[in-house]
Amino acid sequence: MHDHDRILILDFGSQYTQLIARRIREERVYCEIHPPGQDIEWIRAWNPDGIVLSGGPSSVYDDGVPTLDPEVLKMGLPILGICYGMQLIAHLEGAKVERGKREYGRAGLHVGAAEGLFDGFEVGAETQIWCSHGDHVDTPPEGYRVLASTESLPVAAFGHAEARIYGVQFHPEVAHTVRGEEVISNFLFSVCGCRPSWTAGAFIDETVDAIRDQVGDAAVICGLSGGVDSSVAATLVHRAVGDQLTCIFVDNGLLRKGEREGVERTFRKHMGIRLVVVDAVDQFLDALDGVEDPELKRKAIGTTFWKVFGRVAAEEGSGARFFVQGTLYPDVIESVSATGGPSATIKTHHNLVAFPEGVSFEVIEPLRELFKDEVRNVGRELGLPEEFIGRHPFPGPGLGIRVLGEVTRDRLATLQEADAIYLDEIREAGLYDEIWQAFAVLLPVRSVGVMGDARTYDNVVALRAVTSRDGMTADWFQFPHDVLGRISTRIINEVAGVNRVAYDVSSKPPATIEWE
Repeated sequence: MHDHDRILILDFGSQYTQLIARRIREERVYCEIHPPGQDIEWIRAWNPDGIVLSGGPSSVYDDGVPTLDPEVLKMGLPILGICYGMQLIAHLEGAKVERGKREYGRAGLHVGAAEGLFDGFEVGAETQIWCSHGDHVDTPPEGYRVLASTESLPVAAFGHAEARIYGVQFHPEVAHTVRGEEVISNFLFSVCGCRPSWTAGAFIDETVDAIRDQVGDAAVICGLSGGVDSSVAATLVHRAVGDQLTCIFVDNGLLRKGEREGVERTFRKHMGIRLVVVDAVDQFLDALDGVEDPELKRKAIGTTFWKVFGRVAAEEGSGARFFVQGTLYPDVIESVSATGGPSATIKTHHNLVAFPEGVSFEVIEPLRELFKDEVRNVGRELGLPEEFIGRHPFPGPGLGIRVLGEVTRDRLATLQEADAIYLDEIREAGLYDEIWQAFAVLLPVRSVGVMGDARTYDNVVALRAVTSRDGMTADWFQFPHDVLGRISTRIINEVAGVNRVAYDVSSKPPATIEWE
């Protein structure tokens, strides 16, 4: 599909595999994550300009662990092995992988050869890296040379310049490796000879052409949520097929305050896209009645959406053949490792639930290859208003997974008011664009308080705000104390039934960004 240089990432189950992809994309080089069991012919057909072998939790000596066809190392393609990927290269090339030297966290890397991966580094100077391994290599394979070491690792990096095969025992893709981006950049451009041609404009041109070829003169419908992903997807498809597209916005009652009105205003008046709005609040709340388990909530919301959407699509879609949804690459990765790799499933995403019986469309997912910031860049290139493009992510199941425990009209109304105050104060303080995602959560507990000299026993609201580059990892946002104080005071004073506000200071990992 793409007329770009591209890198194949073989996923051996690392928690950081998606970060490898993200860092490569940041260099404007296209890449994809695939499972390691691909045969030589498949790799040749995919035609990569280089291959990255990810890390993983396994040992090369364990039974049934993911491995690599040794012939891949003889294909003449540049290869970079990271952590387990490095150990696998060593193992396949006949070197011994030592067991039992666990190392997690920061370490000091000393570069011994300022070439290849370390072009531009100073020989002997120390730079901070991030390690996460249990096995290691003490002696490189025959034909390979040591490129870098640490105090505890005699071989922190090795390379075979003629074969263009390299391995690093650390993780250049994580932020804690200070010059990790340079290592990845050197692999892409110095070793692989890639060109940085993967841009928003190129993506739009290619995707519009592909959608036109796929759709022809058929009708298309889009499930528009009003969030960044579905908005960009709808606008991209609209550019490709124009009035063949009908957008259906389902008001499920789980939206933020003023959400429905904002969507109608933007897409009907400003974008000129045909929009059908459906009030389905009762159906969704009935489906959620008595449901408290987070996964069951997601499934109930997804199932109800398809029931409502299928009915309206049949009425309004004029026999539509295609359905557009705003699935992103992180959605795919978190629901099941990309195209079946060994990474663990984190949670079910509602937009990846299979169509129910009786609902049949060919799916168009124009953003399936993109990360969130790439989607924002595409949206800007398409001319979407910045107020839409810059919005914080909002989960498909909406407030249904931010009202912890039972979801009722009253509890939703309480959370909507608290969340609106929270976001209003963040904007007023000029902090909105510094935060990757911020939202309020209604907890399934009550708290004793005192208001007007009387005892209260009311709800607790938790506030969540994180900084992140791509949502794969995140840290809590350090609010000025006076801003947090104003937010708490307003919520307690203005939202009936709330007498306590807490702030979440956990990172991802080990927590996720959402509470459910």
